[in-house]
Amino acid sequence: MFNSESKLRIDRVVQTIFLLIGILCASVIVFIVVFILAKGIRPFVSTYANGEKASFIKFISSTSWTTETFGVLGMAINTLYLTILSIVIASPISIFTALFIVRIAPKKLGASMQMVVELLASIPSIVFGLFGMGVINPLSKSIAQLFNVQTAGGMSGLSTVIVLIMMMLPTITMLSITSMKAVKPDQIQASLALGATKAQTDFKIVIGGAKSGIFAAIILGVGRALGEATAVSMVCGNASEGPNFNLFSTTRTLTSTMMMGFHEASGLEYDIKFSIGIVLIIIILITNVTLNYIKRRMERI
Repeated sequence: MFNSESKLRIDRVVQTIFLLIGILCASVIVFIVVFILAKGIRPFVSTYANGEKASFIKFISSTSWTTETFGVLGMAINTLYLTILSIVIASPISIFTALFIVRIAPKKLGASMQMVVELLASIPSIVFGLFGMGVINPLSKSIAQLFNVQTAGGMSGLSTVIVLIMMMLPTITMLSITSMKAVKPDQIQASLALGATKAQTDFKIVIGGAKSGIFAAIILGVGRALGEATAVSMVCGNASEGPNFNLFSTTRTLTSTMMMGFHEASGLEYDIKFSIGIVLIIIILITNVTLNYIKRRMERI
């Protein structure tokens, strides 16, 4: 058996190990951000071998992405527009799915559905992209034909939204399930004992008690949608102009532009993609701060 002094020594060793791990993780994040900042600022302060130099004003104000302007404004608006549309649709579907698994479905069915959701959460982005190209794009093309609208083989904002919804659903659903299961059974039984119906209890007690965790799940879902590159680039069409609010037209996001021709790019065209990364980091940071502020306000209600 360990004496008290040995236990304290072991505790200090474990704390030191965890501290070193935390410092290592934080250092990696800082290194990545500093690297992207250094590469992303270079196009606006350096002149390249062929005399090229990017204009910062055009970069942040132009809505056209060409080798002359490299305008990021249209892509940023497209990214936010598609993300908001996706999260508005994905959130209620995920919450109600989680509620069905936790409170309504028989235990065996609920366990089976939860297993399927976990499986979906582990599918790589490239698989969603291939599914989008093979299934979602033709589906979008068929929907567009119903309205007599032409699409670029189905590559469109609609396909992008559908793929993003599919990728966000497992993440939001799994965390919502965990939050709903954490609601104390005593609160549920007390609600039923006071005369509330099962539906009222599910919505007011279960969902209400889990709202903090559900909102955290939505924040993670938004983060995945903002940062998704591979699947989006395979279905969006990469239009050169933006913003585009027509769901049946091709579109372009920040991440799809970063992916497009990355390995073939060099010089200014290579470094400017890191500049897009800076814009994406800023958008994600502002979005997370805003959503966490809303989350804290909701917890006080």
